[in-house]
Amino acid sequence: MSGTPTVAATRAELAALLAPARAAGRTVGLVPTMGALHDGHASLIQTARERVGDGQVVVSIFVNPLQFGAGEDLDRYPRTLEDDLKICEREGVDIVFAPSVDEVYPGGDPQVTVKPGPLGKVLEGRTRPGHFRGVLTVVAKLFGLVRPDVAVFGQKDYQQLALIRRMVLDLNLAVDVVGAETVREQDGLALSSRNRYLDEEQRQQAAALNRTLRAAQEVERYGPDVALDSARAELRAADGVDLDYLVVTDADLGVLPAVVPPGTEARILIAARVGSTRLIDNMPLVLGAPVASREGTS
Repeated sequence: MSGTPTVAATRAELAALLAPARAAGRTVGLVPTMGALHDGHASLIQTARERVGDGQVVVSIFVNPLQFGAGEDLDRYPRTLEDDLKICEREGVDIVFAPSVDEVYPGGDPQVTVKPGPLGKVLEGRTRPGHFRGVLTVVAKLFGLVRPDVAVFGQKDYQQLALIRRMVLDLNLAVDVVGAETVREQDGLALSSRNRYLDEEQRQQAAALNRTLRAAQEVERYGPDVALDSARAELRAADGVDLDYLVVTDADLGVLPAVVPPGTEARILIAARVGSTRLIDNMPLVLGAPVASREGTS
C-alpha cells in the first residue's frame, strides 16, 4: 500500500478523513509520535499496518509541551515535518495528524489531566516529575480524537508503554496497545530522535548503554543480582557516560520477589547522559532460566 498521506491539521479535518473508514467498519491503527521520524518509527508504522490490514493507519506528529519540564529540550526538539511526511508516504500511512498546540490544548494547559499513579513516580518519573502526566494526557486526547482500534508504541520507552497499558486497563479504553520491538543501530544503540544531538565521539560512547544491558542478559540465568553486577561492571569500563539509573525490575516495572523462581520475566532499564543528551534503553531478562530459553528470540 502506498500513496501520499492526507494531512489533517485540525480536529474537524481529522474527523472528516476518518469518517469513511468508520462508516465502512474498517480497522483504524494509530502511531503517536513527536516527529523527527526514523527507522524505529517506520517499524511502528509497519506493525500498525500488519495489525489493521486494509484499514486506516494514522500517524500523529505533535511535539507535546505538557510532557517537557523546565530546562528540558522542548525548544530544540527537532521538527522535521517535510522529511517526516516522506517517511509516512514510503510506509503507506493513510492520514497524518499534525496539529498545532492550540488545536490540541485550546485555551492553554488543560484543567483535567491523567494522573499516572505510583508507576509515574519512579525511574523516568522521579527524574522528570510531571512528564508522564503530560504523556498520558496527550495519549488520552489522541485516543479520543482518533478512536483507534490499535495503537502502537515502541518498547524503547518501556515505562511509557507500561503506563499507557495501565491507563487503558484502568479507564476501560477500547484500544489494543501493541508494544513493538526496539530498533537498533548496528552497534546496538537504540534509535532515538535525540541521537542526532550526539557528536561523533559521543555517539561511540553511547554504544556503552547497549553493551551494559547485554552484559546483564548474558548472565540472566544466575538471577537479578548477578545480572545487575555484570551490567555495572560493563558500565564502569565505559567513558563519557553519566549514569542516572540502572535497575532490574519485574516485567511490569515492579519490585522482584526476594526469591525469584526460575524463568521469571524481568526487565533491565538504564538512563544516562552522554554529553548533554539524555538517553534511555532497556531489555528483557528471563531470570534463572537455561541459556537455551532465549534461542530464537530477539
